Amino acid sequence: MAETTFWFEGQDIRAKEGQSLAAALTEAGHRAFRQTAKDAHRGIFCGMGVCQDCLVTVDGMPNQRACMTLAQEGMEVARQVALPEFGDASDTISGNALHLAPDVLVVGGGAGGLSAAIAAAQAGASVAILDERKVAGGQYYKQAADGSILDNQQADGARLLAEAKESGAEIISGVELWGAFDGLLFLGQHESTPVIAQPKTAIIATGAYERPVTVPGWTLPGVMTTGAAQTLWRSYQTLPGKRIAVCGSGPLNVQVALELAKGGAQIVYIAERAPRAITQPMTALSMALADPKLATQGLGMLAGLRARGVPVRYRSELVHIEQKDDALSATFRKPSGHEDTVTIDALCMNAGFEPQNEILRLLGAKMHYDPAMGHLRCQKSQTMQTSVDGLYAIGDCTGLGGAPAARIEGEIAGRHAASAAGHSKADNLTRAHRTLARHRAFQSKLWQLYDIAPSDTAPLPDTTLICRCEELTLGDVRQGLGDRPSHIGTLKRATRVGMGRCQGRYCGPVAARMIAEATGKPIEDLSFFAPRVPIKPVAISSILAAQEALDDGD
Repeated sequence: MAETTFWFEGQDIRAKEGQSLAAALTEAGHRAFRQTAKDAHRGIFCGMGVCQDCLVTVDGMPNQRACMTLAQEGMEVARQVALPEFGDASDTISGNALHLAPDVLVVGGGAGGLSAAIAAAQAGASVAILDERKVAGGQYYKQAADGSILDNQQADGARLLAEAKESGAEIISGVELWGAFDGLLFLGQHESTPVIAQPKTAIIATGAYERPVTVPGWTLPGVMTTGAAQTLWRSYQTLPGKRIAVCGSGPLNVQVALELAKGGAQIVYIAERAPRAITQPMTALSMALADPKLATQGLGMLAGLRARGVPVRYRSELVHIEQKDDALSATFRKPSGHEDTVTIDALCMNAGFEPQNEILRLLGAKMHYDPAMGHLRCQKSQTMQTSVDGLYAIGDCTGLGGAPAARIEGEIAGRHAASAAGHSKADNLTRAHRTLARHRAFQSKLWQLYDIAPSDTAPLPDTTLICRCEELTLGDVRQGLGDRPSHIGTLKRATRVGMGRCQGRYCGPVAARMIAEATGKPIEDLSFFAPRVPIKPVAISSILAAQEALDDGD
């Protein structure tokens, strides 16, 4: 395999072809990528460009996400300081915009998005897919940068991606979509080129990001989401460390623990917040009957861990994390009340998911709060159309449903979006709806077996960081609640919570729940931070270039 060499803090780092900076630095033993205003250090956390915490300076340009930036020969990479100096970025934006006007625009190249594109293209529609990742496949399929295949799941993703390419759909990877406006106008950036998309119909398939286990120490370098660890391994064959602990709740933790163990890591602790499935025999049976194949796969993962001497400790949870020289010290509380402390290189956490619904909310799609899952769900019809004409939504961005369901929703949405754009009528979907009902039944029972409802912040000490970007603690937020603000906007103005680079994606849901508890008001769409353009950090020059292209009719 070809290699490239770049420089980091005066050290030459070798990277595999197609490897991200985050993966290459992790493999070289570097975990701290940037320094905060309060002299703390941060590294890779979400692994998918959401948290904005793995920022580095590349060739003099600050604010480059290490997890989304590919290592290239001769790069000069520096650990980012709190207030970096900005160079002139005006020459990094080209004068000509990429203007797209397909029948169907698909935002997101994961399981649902690829399936939707295939269905729409096969119905005769012109289709464009905008995907933020360098290689399409999404968080479920996680295609390897070098094209290698680790298992059947990755092979299924490769086949789906190949089918999407063969369908005639145009796939544009590495697109940072930062704006969505009435009339289905989407603005973004692809490398140095502004992107302007004005489709007849649009399908949003942006997926979800992981809900962390918020405890003292959760922002330390080496602490990351379980999905980030999986991306390091599945996409770049890079282990997050040799000694690893996994915590939270849900099947992803078990799956990734087994994958990392097979890759050579030592899994020293798995803490599952929920009780054993055997304590809910009827729910477990209903889940198995809904999809025997997936249920069998889950049992196989547990058996694989047991065969490697890795037990899952049920009804156990993370208490706190501390830095211990070059390692981490993680303490877990068992159901007996006793605590275990382990020394590890990396801690992986997943306690549920938050839908990436910013585009849907920007465009005015109606939402409702799901208290069982602790997040907003997008209201949509049987055709997957939202309350906005011509706008369809599928997969986990509408509320957690899983990749198999997302693929079927994509098929349904793709057919109906193509029909709405003037192509063949969307009929003969009875089988798809039946399959979707089965997948949804499986997911419903699956999540009843786990404990992914948002955790209560009341037991946590005031010193616990709640806003990663602004470095605000629970004490800061609690003090801001002292005057009993009636809305999250009031709290934002009082404390700056949610005003950082990630725009409240992690602290926002916590703040919304705290306000609901303080005011006694139920949580709804307006309880959360209102999404605003740009929905992700982008250079002002990118916005100006897009506006100039719109004004010129380019």
